[in-house]
Amino acid sequence: MKIRFGVMAAALMAVACAMQAQVAVKHLQDEKSPIASGVWAGDTLYLSGQLASPVTPADPAKGTAAVYGDTKTQAFSALTKIQGLLKAQGLDMKDVVKMTVFLAGDPANGGKLDFPGLQASYTQFFGTQDQPNKPARSAVQVAALAAPWALVEIEVIAVKGK
Repeated sequence: MKIRFGVMAAALMAVACAMQAQVAVKHLQDEKSPIASGVWAGDTLYLSGQLASPVTPADPAKGTAAVYGDTKTQAFSALTKIQGLLKAQGLDMKDVVKMTVFLAGDPANGGKLDFPGLQASYTQFFGTQDQPNKPARSAVQVAALAAPWALVEIEVIAVKGK
């Protein structure tokens, strides 16, 4: 009896490994970026972290830098970009199952983290009457993000439902 269970367990393990090896992987990338904007692994899409787009673009002729806004503004911009990337892949915000948010302190706010600003934008995309699904989420404070102006970076994992 023990041998039979051992053989069955080994067979199930072999089938699981074979199934895992058959997952199709597709990288969403272009030559301009050093990283993929996302990677499909089977029915799961892993989107790279998204930063905000400028509210006001830089004007080299005037010597002015781009303006990106506060945490709320940057979170809304990053979430809007994520929504567009998902849509381009046939997904929507309802398909997001996991979100990781990286927050830096806002120098205009004495270097303090603006979690309420993040939440104000987040609740426009998740837990609404039109889109009631909420992903599992982690939000962490970091010392700084890759772009010196960045206050928010958001990455998500989405799954294509069947």
